[in-house]
Amino acid sequence: MNDVVYMPGGPVAEAVLADVTERVAKLRADGRDVGLGTILVGDDGASASYVAKKHATSEEVGIRSHHIDVAAGDQAGLMRAVAQFNEDPAVTGYLIQNPTPGCDFNAALEAMDPAKDADGLHPHSLGLLAMGAKGPRPCTPAGIQMLLQHYNVPVEGRHVVVVGRGPTLGRPMALLMALKEPGANAAVTTVHTGVPNLADYTRLGDIVIGAAGVPGIIQPEMVQPGAAVVSGGIVFQGKRLLPDVDESVAEVAGWITPRLGGVGPTTVALLLRNTVELAERQE
Repeated sequence: MNDVVYMPGGPVAEAVLADVTERVAKLRADGRDVGLGTILVGDDGASASYVAKKHATSEEVGIRSHHIDVAAGDQAGLMRAVAQFNEDPAVTGYLIQNPTPGCDFNAALEAMDPAKDADGLHPHSLGLLAMGAKGPRPCTPAGIQMLLQHYNVPVEGRHVVVVGRGPTLGRPMALLMALKEPGANAAVTTVHTGVPNLADYTRLGDIVIGAAGVPGIIQPEMVQPGAAVVSGGIVFQGKRLLPDVDESVAEVAGWITPRLGGVGPTTVALLLRNTVELAERQE
């Protein structure tokens, strides 16, 4: 049986949230509250669950919650919600929960005040990431980087293969792993569902990151023995969470994220770290 190291996100998230709690308390002592806003379009159960988790964790660390529901297809309502949070001084950072059924997510994202971009997905934030400059970083990629560091997975100088090219995970993940900084500085290959013979690429990776949102797209025969494998992309089938990385990949991997409790906790923790950092920059 393969001696694989599982990489749950809980220990990483706990350390981040402890730091966030201290920083929120310091701001409060100075008379400044930290507020996280969320905008939810439609009534998708998984999205509503994500938002509820973010607010529950916010409460635990002392961050106040603000929320706006928008009907599916109501682009004007979505833009009004964005404008409201832009102007509300009690909201120090906010996010638009993706997907936004029947609405243009990119148009709403571009209308956000980048100084309140808690998700790190505004074009300004992604530009800072591309430059290697300070700014809010996309939460899931940043959480994956922290997971790899926490579990002592060698990254610098290694070959990272990112399976997926979406603007919320795959694309920023590749940018982040290529930066000249600790926990990065890797050779990076990006592939996606439009590339035939994915295994020809993934088998070359010292680290393979699933970012496609296609259940089981990464199978054991696609991974070199001893590689670190992270499932960032997920979809829900009813209430069951289905990751990009098939659980049987644990038979060959050296490190792997569990199906439950892997990247999710770090994503929420990094969202709240972004939120408090935005608050610290604001007058």
